[in-house]
Amino acid sequence: MKQEKKSGKDRTQLATRDETWSDERIKEFLLLEPPEGMPADYNILLKAYRGMTTVLFERFIEIFVKEGHDVGVALPDGSTFLDLVSKHRKSTEYAAILEQASAVKN
Repeated sequence: MKQEKKSGKDRTQLATRDETWSDERIKEFLLLEPPEGMPADYNILLKAYRGMTTVLFERFIEIFVKEGHDVGVALPDGSTFLDLVSKHRKSTEYAAILEQASAVKN
C-alpha cells in the first residue's frame, strides 16, 4: 500500500542542514552494493546524487574518479548516468559536474 508523502510537521525525520561531511564519510558511498542487474558504479553515483548537495557531489566525484571508478558507467540498455541526471529539470549543476569529469550522454 502506497502512502502519501509526508511534509512539514508530519515528517518523522527532520531535515539536516549545514552538516559537515568528512572525506571518510563521502568515501563510504564507494562501498555501497548494487541491486542485482545494476552496475556497481551506477548505483554508487545514484545514491550520491540522491543524497548529496552539489557541493558535496562535486567533492565526491573527485574522489570517485581518483579511486578508479567509471563516471561514464552505463546500464545494460546503454543509457549512462548522465542521461538519467540530464532528464531532471533541477539537475543542471549535477550534470555539469559529471561533464567536467568526462561523463557523456549516450
